Amino acid sequence: MADYRLMNERIEAMLEQVQKAPRYTGGEMNAIRKPWDSVRLHYGFCFPDTYEVGMSHLGMKILYGLVNQEPDQLCERFFMPWLDMKELMEKEHVPLFSMESRMPLCDFDMIGFTLQYEMSYSNIIAMLRLGNVTELASERGRDEPIVVAGGPCAFNPEPLADFIDAFMIGDGEEVTLEVTAAVRDWKPSGEPRETLFKKLAGIHGVYVPSLYDVRYADDGTVTEIVPNCPEAPASVPRCVVTDLDGAYYPRSFPVPYTEVVFDRIMLEIMRGCTRGCRFCQAGMIYRPVRERSLETLRSLAMDLERATGYEEISLSSLSSGDYTCLPELIRALMRDMSKERVSISLPSLRIDSVLKESLEETQKAKKTSLTFAPEAGTQRLRDVINKGVTEADLIEKVTDAFMGGWSSVKLYFMIGLPTETYEDLDGIVDLAQKVVRCYFSVPKDKRAKGLRVTVSASSFVPKPVTPFQWEPQDTQETLKAKQAYLKEKFRGVKGVNFNYHTPELSYLEACFSRGDRRIGSVLRAAADLGCILDGWSDVFSFERWMKAFEIAGLDPEWYAYRRREKDERLPWEIIDSGIDRRFLWHEYEKALQEKTTRDCRQGCNGCGLNRWKGVCAIADAGHISQG
Repeated sequence: MADYRLMNERIEAMLEQVQKAPRYTGGEMNAIRKPWDSVRLHYGFCFPDTYEVGMSHLGMKILYGLVNQEPDQLCERFFMPWLDMKELMEKEHVPLFSMESRMPLCDFDMIGFTLQYEMSYSNIIAMLRLGNVTELASERGRDEPIVVAGGPCAFNPEPLADFIDAFMIGDGEEVTLEVTAAVRDWKPSGEPRETLFKKLAGIHGVYVPSLYDVRYADDGTVTEIVPNCPEAPASVPRCVVTDLDGAYYPRSFPVPYTEVVFDRIMLEIMRGCTRGCRFCQAGMIYRPVRERSLETLRSLAMDLERATGYEEISLSSLSSGDYTCLPELIRALMRDMSKERVSISLPSLRIDSVLKESLEETQKAKKTSLTFAPEAGTQRLRDVINKGVTEADLIEKVTDAFMGGWSSVKLYFMIGLPTETYEDLDGIVDLAQKVVRCYFSVPKDKRAKGLRVTVSASSFVPKPVTPFQWEPQDTQETLKAKQAYLKEKFRGVKGVNFNYHTPELSYLEACFSRGDRRIGSVLRAAADLGCILDGWSDVFSFERWMKAFEIAGLDPEWYAYRRREKDERLPWEIIDSGIDRRFLWHEYEKALQEKTTRDCRQGCNGCGLNRWKGVCAIADAGHISQG
């Protein structure tokens, strides 16, 4: 192990020269620091974005506490440094260091990246380079770290297959400790890395890319991904935690010294969604729905409030309004937190959920902005995407909110959805205008001052493991025309602020989300050209990314704009998500026919997940729908 402990003075000197030193100082309240030599396995958890983004991520907090509760293991955090710090580190030859002990990345036995967003992929290469870790998995030596990854983007692992030794697919609470134990036991054995990889391939939910060969047709499409050794399974099933009450959840976590994106307690009340929105990858890959009990959530909330001192609790899930006991939970939390005046926020609200009573309870502490996601402007298009809500639902819930004293509402839409017309875009403007009228329909003595309606329109990106995985993305020219149209339409609408996403960014996201293993050459070229921190608009360079595709000899339009054929082998189908391909295609056909599919809570729709052991048992126990 290289002696970097004497580098603290150099690091401290650098901290005096950067914009936000707390991104790198560490030492936060509730941070866990174990003596380096007291454990057998050193795990570096890497979030491939800045500190303020990573410290808002719930999954990091779960895995950080999970690994650290093992007496012979430690977990320390790494984040992507901002440009000023990165430049200083390279100039001073200071490697990427952990928040807890300031040990370099290359000294850890195992490195884990979370894959939350495709545009963070080049940051992974940058962090490996900064940490003195060989970026190509095939070139790493016996004593270099084992590099793993997980998260929603791992459901298409192929674009990162050149860099990651093993992917953990699905829920990480159980598989993570199986993998860390395997690495811990292998480390002193002297056996080659390939021996470990074959053992990892035998763990449920682990995909080892080097144990598979990819074959392509003359037209560039994938014909097959096949194991090259008997230890590798023909397909890799994802991990599903069946009991959320029994799963690990932290009762404390590090509290940042500086402001982060979500500066509050994140309380995961349930996992999964039964709605079946056809554009939504999360709604497919996190099936089935599993809920935490009221008692468990109250206990977690009390412990987390005492441990952190936060004054806001966010009830986190894909669709918090669908939690079975939501009004009872909010009432209980408001009673428990009455002295501390902790507010309760409800993100990801379904506009057809029973919310009135819940809203009345949450406003007793302090009001936060309410977010609703109609997704499309007309009922026709909402039926295409199987959103399952109506304009009347939105108007009723927004009116309830305004009557309850709210004045700030956010509305999320998508543009570029399959079959979309300009009539659907007009519907977005019309809905926003009706929301404004709802506010003014409330008597003056009951409505709060300062109406703020924010309309956000993101660009549709076709995602793996969804009914729209075969669809092309709208061209940049088309998306820009639609954005300009909406911008002009909203120009005269008072009380509404209109936001939209950069089409170029969505274009690249489409390339990577449905990419194959050849995309790795694009990512390397992009890293060489300085493509990092691309989720930040003031850093993003579309021109550099287009140059990277040119260097790699690949056509980005082939990845983003090409409609996939029904029988085409899709790169991510080496992963078994539990959702049957036939179900997804049937849902795609229903979308084109503008037909909806019922909520899974109303009966099984045959997605295929109920063939997995344990899923039906949970459904029968009343915790979830089979989906």
